[in-house]
Amino acid sequence: MSHSIDLNIDHVANLARLALTPEEKAQYATQLTEILSHIAKLKEVNVDGVEPTAHAFPLYNVWAEDVPVAGLPVDLALRNAPAQRDQMFAVPKVVE
Repeated sequence: MSHSIDLNIDHVANLARLALTPEEKAQYATQLTEILSHIAKLKEVNVDGVEPTAHAFPLYNVWAEDVPVAGLPVDLALRNAPAQRDQMFAVPKVVE
């Protein structure tokens, strides 16, 4: 089944705030028409009884168990700090 797509490339370019050359308009019109035709074809798929989902496959937590461990020693944490004071990072004041 062929799909007829009514595409006003000037309107689409205006919405996207794009200034297109005539060559770009022709190229993008062709590309957008192909994309929209594909989407229209997808509408033909029978999805009766298919429950909506956010993902094609179930999601599983892949994170490691949250186990407390000793932190980084202060001297190692501050080793590359450009400025430090009283065993803390010193940063410039940004709010007055």
